[in-house]
Amino acid sequence: MIAVERGASRSIGAAALLALAALFVISIFVGVGEVAPRDVFSDPDALYLVAASRLPRTLAAVLTGAGLAIAGLVMQTLARNRFVEPTTAGTGQSAALGILVVALLLPSASIATKTLVASLTALAGTSLFLAIAHRLPPTQPFLVPLFGLVYGGVVGAAVTFVAWHTDLLQFIEIWTNGEFSGVLRGRYELLWASAAVLAVTWAFADRLTLMSLGRDVSVGLGLDYARMMQIGLLIISIVTALTVVIVGMIPFVGLVVPNMVSRLIGDNMRSLIPWVAGSGAALVLACDIIGRLLHFPYEIPVGTVLGVVGAASFLWLLLRRPSHA
Repeated sequence: MIAVERGASRSIGAAALLALAALFVISIFVGVGEVAPRDVFSDPDALYLVAASRLPRTLAAVLTGAGLAIAGLVMQTLARNRFVEPTTAGTGQSAALGILVVALLLPSASIATKTLVASLTALAGTSLFLAIAHRLPPTQPFLVPLFGLVYGGVVGAAVTFVAWHTDLLQFIEIWTNGEFSGVLRGRYELLWASAAVLAVTWAFADRLTLMSLGRDVSVGLGLDYARMMQIGLLIISIVTALTVVIVGMIPFVGLVVPNMVSRLIGDNMRSLIPWVAGSGAALVLACDIIGRLLHFPYEIPVGTVLGVVGAASFLWLLLRRPSHA
């Protein structure tokens, strides 16, 4: 039985990798400029287009999807609630606040500076959310996501208000609606830090699994709960800030992907992390391709496509009970 299960798991894993690879290839050759696979090896212009635009865009989508999915998984672990993620709990809005602060005080700042400040404001915003969320009654699990929506809405409204009064509303909207059309070589490389964050998450996977059991149980098992909370907050803040600074806010990835994968794989973080990262990458890549094809040759931002797909998936998660329930 174990051998059969392992064989089935390997088959599913191989199929998933093939699907992600297929999406990767399709993404490179879908766009306004027609490029055939054979042109890459014979046409210098086609090779330049792929190297300067198509490949960076595809890699950005993969890194963004994987990073946001893992950030959502970690946030759900810290909050001990399945229905929260960075864009519905104020983290993304707090990162946008940091970008606005930089725009007002240091208008010529580099992307690295914007990322640093956005990470700090995202860290502060997420810490406040979790501090309040842990005080909510655990018998009412839906209070946490409802509070997150209100909290994120308040922070987002504050950002919009300040941006409107300082004539920066159009500027800040660039970071509140995620899209990959502006991703080129030289403008996405900071997203590779998300891969490093994934490695850190993998290194602390077993401790994060203990955290999901609750503070008292995990401390009783010898876990440094406060230190792990700090590491988790850093993971969420860095990934969210990087995403908002480079491509903008992309909703629902960190909410939908961990929930769906955990229903199939279970709650062991070491088993979950590669599946969640791969599924997040595939979801964002697929939605980006759909956005390019729906109104070709024009593009629909990936944030808009994911808003529709993610909302429908979230409703499905709410209405469908797990099979073991």
